[in-house]
Amino acid sequence: MRRAHKSVLLFLKNKGYYVSFVEIIQYNGGIFVKPKYKRIILKLSGEALAGENGFGINETVVMDIARQIKRLQDMGIEIALVVGGGNFWRGRSGKSMDRSTADYMGMLATVINGLALQDALESIGVMTRVQTAIEMRQIAEPYIKRKAVRHLEKDRVVIFSAGTGNPFFSTDTTAALRAAEIEAEVILLAKKVDAVYDSDPNENSDAVKFERLTYKEVLSKSLKVMDSTATSLCMDNNIPIIVFGLDNPDNIYKVVMGENIGTTVKED
Repeated sequence: MRRAHKSVLLFLKNKGYYVSFVEIIQYNGGIFVKPKYKRIILKLSGEALAGENGFGINETVVMDIARQIKRLQDMGIEIALVVGGGNFWRGRSGKSMDRSTADYMGMLATVINGLALQDALESIGVMTRVQTAIEMRQIAEPYIKRKAVRHLEKDRVVIFSAGTGNPFFSTDTTAALRAAEIEAEVILLAKKVDAVYDSDPNENSDAVKFERLTYKEVLSKSLKVMDSTATSLCMDNNIPIIVFGLDNPDNIYKVVMGENIGTTVKED
């Protein structure tokens, strides 16, 4: 087994492979492209599932995401998903409501999205399990860490829904917590914005894009990557975060294969 010659790299790039940071090996005359990560958490915002509709579920968008997940799974990558519920309801939307009640409503919204993703994935042959932090056995499994890991080892996609099961905690915190529990190598944050900026690029044309940040910089500058609880949890467990845009579903594949897009948050 040996490293591939430069001509092999050029051939792969011409064929559409993203190989800038990928280990490429020639083995018995064949070519094996090794992904940068083996086990990942993909965090999807609820708004991303709504697409241009802005509300509800855009089936075309969901199927595009499902195809990219299948593409990764076919390469042997273990994939767990955490999805938000902002396309239906956010806890903070209930301004006059009891905060706990509003947050529980948001958790139910994430279950709706999780079931939609499960349906899309299984329609293209990807075995999928939804696990919820609040028990609802008729439609999903309760979250059990050992069972989740076993599903991943059996090449099943696992979707974590209903947040942490507790009010006052975001789905970002869910992603950080589950990543620590299942020992994921990275959290991929797929958002409507293509990276982290010092201000909202939709409102400020002079907003500065960051390519790399540390956890402490995110916290000290109050950058809107994750909430502070989630960021601190990632920092304590040394879990890298990659923020990228979902405007192009291929970006999920590019990130896993090591292409430098979006913003990476990790220790120096």
